[in-house]
Amino acid sequence: MITTLQVLTVVFTVVAALIHIGIFALESVLWAKPSTWRRFGLKSQADADVVEPMAFNQGFYNLFLSLGAILGLLLLGWGNPIAGKWVVLVALASMVLASIVLLITNRRMWPAVLVQGAAPLLGIGALLGAVAVHAPLTVI
Repeated sequence: MITTLQVLTVVFTVVAALIHIGIFALESVLWAKPSTWRRFGLKSQADADVVEPMAFNQGFYNLFLSLGAILGLLLLGWGNPIAGKWVVLVALASMVLASIVLLITNRRMWPAVLVQGAAPLLGIGALLGAVAVHAPLTVI
């Protein structure tokens, strides 16, 4: 039987993955557009050109975090709950920790911190709640 906490784990994990795929698109695919790099606080094309290699690289970090979260959900669905729970937890925790680093480095970025970190944090809460309610080593 699937519980509300299990459903919430999946929902928040999917939302977190989609957000980070969107960030990947901004940083690695759409960076050349002024409307994109201005979202990141850059004021000139020259500044955007300097930051572009770093943004490209960072975008792929976000993509890989998303893929990790999705892989964890797939492992859960394919009957490997122990691995699935751990992969989801590591992916979501990495997203939350990255949002904390963003906040520490630039407190004015708190709206981006909320976008980047809220869904994975809620996903972690739902996952840990589901584990606490169910047999922790057998199902999520």
